[in-house]
Amino acid sequence: MESIDVMPMRVRIASQLRRAILAGEFKEGQSLSLTEMSKQLGISRTPIREAFQTLAAEGFIELRMNKHALVRAIGVKFIEDHYRIRRLLEGEAAFCAAENSMDVREISELTGRIDKQLPNITTEIFNDYNQRFHVAVWEAANNERLHTFLMSLWNGASKGKTISDTDHYIQSTREHMQIIGAISRHRAEDARKFMEAHVLRGLKNMLKSYQLFDTPQT
Repeated sequence: MESIDVMPMRVRIASQLRRAILAGEFKEGQSLSLTEMSKQLGISRTPIREAFQTLAAEGFIELRMNKHALVRAIGVKFIEDHYRIRRLLEGEAAFCAAENSMDVREISELTGRIDKQLPNITTEIFNDYNQRFHVAVWEAANNERLHTFLMSLWNGASKGKTISDTDHYIQSTREHMQIIGAISRHRAEDARKFMEAHVLRGLKNMLKSYQLFDTPQT
């Protein structure tokens, strides 16, 4: 799991499971055990149970009585719908952040430090940074409802299995710099446009990954 402390544990777990299902890493009908996951992660079953309940409500899994859940069939349209909602809401958050004159100094400095570590950055460090970047924009939008919706849609790094970690980290960091630049100059429409393009690139990555896993192996 990612070592991120800016979101509650139940949200972090849900985001990782959400990402794995969207990328096709978990197959339709695959069983997820609350008890086994608790042992694997070394945490109590409570946040895992809460994450399961969240994902069940969103249509990702089906809860069973024996502390298990089954992965549901999602399909390409499900993935597209998920990311198109994220595109609209993340774009709006970036727009509002620019209009609200977001203080980008801290996130800009962090992005600069990450850029200097590329391409040798670890997955743990990048995932932590990536989430902090997005959460910073959500918070700057100053809309609690928007923040809550975006947290419920979060699925972590949208790279799937068809793009290398290094390529994804480099491209994402460049896009983050572009978004920060637009926000710092109060160019709200550009901030929206750049953020939407950033999310849609993630959609393309995840669709490729899902279709790779969904293709029968010969």
